Amino acid sequence: MSAGKEELRRLAYLTRLELAPEEEEEMIGHLNKMLSYIEKLKELNTEGIEPTAHAVEVPAPMREDLVTNQPDTDNLLRNAPAREGDFLKVPRIIE
Repeated sequence: MSAGKEELRRLAYLTRLELAPEEEEEMIGHLNKMLSYIEKLKELNTEGIEPTAHAVEVPAPMREDLVTNQPDTDNLLRNAPAREGDFLKVPRIIE
């Protein structure tokens, strides 16, 4: 399978690309290289091979969920205008 100017212009329209005439020739070459590679891949016998996301088995990365950056409450509230214990003190707005 090979692509011509019409297919390229259709793809350019769908992808909202503006190609100059000299760019079209270069892009047709690139597109045809990709299509020939895909055709070569289609020749491979994949009978009995299950689809995978990775070529090798990759274990799920699991780690212990530990807090490593404990907040320093005194330092965080150092510039607060008013504070009550470990909390900001704000004026009451609901009666």
